[in-house]
Amino acid sequence: MSSSVVTITDAEFETEVLQAKQPVLVYFWASWCGPCQLMSPLVNLAATTYSDRLKVVKMEVDPNPVTVKQYQVEGVPAIRLIQGDKLLVSAEGVISKDKFLDLLETHLN
Repeated sequence: MSSSVVTITDAEFETEVLQAKQPVLVYFWASWCGPCQLMSPLVNLAATTYSDRLKVVKMEVDPNPVTVKQYQVEGVPAIRLIQGDKLLVSAEGVISKDKFLDLLETHLN
């Protein structure tokens, strides 16, 4: 299992996220977003730490309006934890490392 974060687009969302066998952490970000720079290391940490039970993808918001609208992303950075067609976690803004890992642990154990 790869421990890297995969960059996806609207066109790849169904295959990469909705059809994934394990939960998927979707990280919504923007190149112009300063707070996104603070969350990126945590997203990478999640990909490494939970690589055996979590897939991590990132999606830039500006070129991917369909998924952004579908998952009601109103600000970045934003995370959505999705398993199949179920939304397990939805959060926006910078989250502390402890809170971020707690959110994941709750749904991965």
